[in-house]
Amino acid sequence: MRFGVVILPQHDWPEAAARWRRAEELGFDHAWTYDHLSWRGLAGERWHATVPTLTAAATVTSRIGLGTFVASPNYRHPVPFAKDIATVDQISGGRVLLGLGSGGTGFDAHVLGQPELSPRERFARFAEFVEGLDALLRFEGAAPGGASGISFEGEWYTAAGARMVGEPAQHPRMPLHLAANGPKALALAVRLGDGWVTTGGEHDDDRAWWRSAGALIRRLDDACAAAGRDPSTIVRTLSLDEGPRYSLASLAAFEDAVGRAAELGFTDVVSHWPREHGLYAGDESVLDAVAARLPALR
Repeated sequence: MRFGVVILPQHDWPEAAARWRRAEELGFDHAWTYDHLSWRGLAGERWHATVPTLTAAATVTSRIGLGTFVASPNYRHPVPFAKDIATVDQISGGRVLLGLGSGGTGFDAHVLGQPELSPRERFARFAEFVEGLDALLRFEGAAPGGASGISFEGEWYTAAGARMVGEPAQHPRMPLHLAANGPKALALAVRLGDGWVTTGGEHDDDRAWWRSAGALIRRLDDACAAAGRDPSTIVRTLSLDEGPRYSLASLAAFEDAVGRAAELGFTDVVSHWPREHGLYAGDESVLDAVAARLPALR
């Protein structure tokens, strides 16, 4: 089992820097931040941009993986985003984990004046977004006609001779971790993803949430079988805090959640850094207790 922590982009530097450093010192395998312009009930609170945050985090850490949890096409085009995130990967020495999702239907989906999309349209846009990033992040050398850049044209995105320039920091490209619950998205994750991310579904009951997480991982196995992919080749990440219980409420709560996730077959789990109040409210001392237990839980 590998362990990650989400650090919401709410604190100014250098207070935020201390959290990213501490995540590495505590022994977490990866640290993530949300890729939103604002988010749900925290929309009125301080909220920094994703790429600059990860860039700064890369300069104050040396080992820990750095990820987006998750980036979406709601307000991004694959060409400039690929250039941005590839630069972060170079600065970090090849530590970026690119979490990608189809995008929610909240603030980010409408802030640029976008029309409301149907579920079919949202998936079609997501598929093009991922396929574009998959091509771009391999850089020109891996693309047909790469000397003249990377080109593609679809219903949602177009690139005409896009240039990345140089060599990717990770080969053949940085790993893509795709958020997916539905059958089409799961098939996409199996086809193009190095990892799969799930929040387990929306359930108020703890038992129902864990049953849902188990059902989803079985669907992933089925998608792997249908595509002829070895299921052991895809990283399986569960966000532990989308159910009714906060995983860092106590050491006992964390150990219980990790044990359940391991039994279901997840390879990685992610918890949210304790906030002072409201959502994910908790005591940072729990992080120290968890850190002491991570070697035994691996």
